[in-house]
Amino acid sequence: MSGTQFILFSLTSLLVIVTPGQDMLLVMSRSLAQGSSAGVATAGGISLGLVGHTALAALGLGSILMASSGLFLLLLKLVGAAYLVYLGLRLLRTREAALELSEARASSPTKLFAEGALSNLSNPKVTIFYLAFLPQFVPADAEHPTLLIVALGLAFSLLTFLVKGLVGYFAGALSAWLRARPRALTGVYRTSGAVMVGLGVRLALERRT
Repeated sequence: MSGTQFILFSLTSLLVIVTPGQDMLLVMSRSLAQGSSAGVATAGGISLGLVGHTALAALGLGSILMASSGLFLLLLKLVGAAYLVYLGLRLLRTREAALELSEARASSPTKLFAEGALSNLSNPKVTIFYLAFLPQFVPADAEHPTLLIVALGLAFSLLTFLVKGLVGYFAGALSAWLRARPRALTGVYRTSGAVMVGLGVRLALERRT
C-alpha cells in the first residue's frame, strides 16, 4: 500500500467518522449527561467494538480477495458497491439534519466503556460497511491482503477513538454549535454521501487481475 493510498484512506475514514450516527450520538449523549470522561470512555468502547468488526471482516475478505474474479464480482463488488451507493444516496437526500440526543442515566466509566463496545458490536451495518469499504484500499497485488485489512481496520479504529474521544471531551460546545447551525450538519451528511456514492461507483468499476 502506497503512501498516497494511505492518505486517501485516512481522509476518507475521517469524513466517514465525523458524520453523526449512532455511535457519535451515543458519545455526545454520555458526555453531556455525565461529563467529558464519560464521553471519552464511551468512545473507547466503540473503538474496541470496531476491532471485533475488523476481525470479522478480515476473516471474510481475506479469502474473497484471493479467490476467483467471479466470486469477487458477486460477493464483493456488486453487493459492496450497491451498499455504499445506498448509504450515500440516503445521506445525499438529507434536506435538513437535526441533532437529537437522548438522555442517559449515570453509569461508571467501566460500564460506559462496555456499553460503547456492545452498541458498536451489535450493529451489523458496521461489519457490512467494512466489507464494502476496506477492500478498496487493498492493492490487487498485495502479498498479504488479510493482514493489510487488519491493519486498515485497526487504523480506522484508532482514528475513530481520536475523533470521537475529542467529540466526547468537547461535546457540550460541539452540540451547541451543531444545534445552532443545522445547515452545517446537513452539509456534513451530504458531503459524506457524495463520498460514499463515489466509493461505490469506484468499487463497481474496479478491475482485478
